[in-house]
Parts: sequence; C-alpha cells; structure tokens
Amino acid sequence: MSDRIRSTALALASALAGSAVLITAPAAHAAVVDVAYDCKTPIGDKSAVSPIDIKAVKEGDGYKLTMSFQKGVSSSPIELGKGAMSPGAVIVVGGAEKASVPVSGPPNAEAVPPDTPIRITDLSGTYTPKKTGRVTFTAGVLTIKAMGTTTTCTPGNSPGPSLELDVTAAGGGGASGTPGGDAPPDTLPQTGPTDSALALGTLGGTVLLTGAAGVLWLTRRGRRAPS
Repeated sequence: MSDRIRSTALALASALAGSAVLITAPAAHAAVVDVAYDCKTPIGDKSAVSPIDIKAVKEGDGYKLTMSFQKGVSSSPIELGKGAMSPGAVIVVGGAEKASVPVSGPPNAEAVPPDTPIRITDLSGTYTPKKTGRVTFTAGVLTIKAMGTTTTCTPGNSPGPSLELDVTAAGGGGASGTPGGDAPPDTLPQTGPTDSALALGTLGGTVLLTGAAGVLWLTRRGRRAPS
C-alpha cells in the first residue's frame, strides 16, 4: 500500500470515528442536586437541604416526570397521622422553552412522629414539550399541606438542573417557535444557483434541439427540391 493510499485511509477512519462520537452523544444528563429550601411554616421559618433527583420517561407526546427527595425538608410539632400530609411542587423547565410543570404525590402512608423531618413521597406530573430542543428540569417551590395548614418551601441556593434532556414537540415544533418548524406562510421557495444553472441548461437544450430540428428540416427540404 502506497503512502498516499495509507494516509487517505487513516484520514477516512478518523473522520468516521469523529462521526461516531457525534452520533453516540448522550441525549440526556442527570444529576442529584442539593436543594436548600427556605420554608415558611405555621410555627415559623425553617430551612433544610435535600438532594433532589428528577427522572423523565417518554409517554405518548409527553414525558412523565418524577421528582424524588432523599431527605426530609420540614417537621411538625405534633404527630401527623396517616394520610394527613399532601405534598406538591413545581419543576421549572428551561432551555429550549420556559415552563412550569406541577407535580404531586400521595399522602403519607405512615404516621409522622412529632419533630421528625417529613419525608416527601415521590412527586410526579406530565410535561408535554411545545418546542423541540434541549431542555432542563430544576426543582422549584415545594408545598406541604397538613391538617389545614400550608408550608411553602422555596429553593434559596439557586440550584442547578437535576436533568437535561433532548425533547421533540408534538408535530415537530421548532425551537424558534414556528409551529411544526415550517417556514412562515408568506415565504416563497428560493431558487439557488444550482437550480438556475439547471433551468438555463434545460432552456439551452431546448434551443439546441429546436435548432437541430430546423437544420434537419432544411436539409431534408433541400434534398427533396428538384435539381
């Protein structure tokens, strides 16, 4: 094998390897993020940090989001009986589009002793993208309702996203906001230089064929004329 052929083969292999890297790039990135909640409770201000995990599973045109808390974020001075506490939260969507997804979970399955951190059950909700592109999911405000009271916990440390995901809008909506990613209705197709060359080539061919036909007709006519 000559040096030129060997160099060409190596260059081609490198290009293919680079393409493979691009093709196999991850479509999602997840991380457990520590969220420092500042809570307004019926008995005063409280604060707590909980690692937050957000997962997404494709369902139809949307995604089922699940928000998990690895530590409790508040407590009650009295015992909370079974089913006495109902949690809910908001997941903030950023990136290709801005949105807020409400998520909720079942009431506590067991009684919570007094002055014990309340463990939040997994919260879930549905996100249906309206734009195609890469979006982020970040923990937002948490709300805990118990025994006629409401505790509101707001992230105070500007947490980063727990999940980044490439999504596709129903109907293929583009990130630019144009429905379906199509061009605006008043935009007409543009003819490029290549199309122009083909059009001119076709026109030229027509002229040449016409000219040839004329010459042929004159030649035949000339042959039929008397000497």
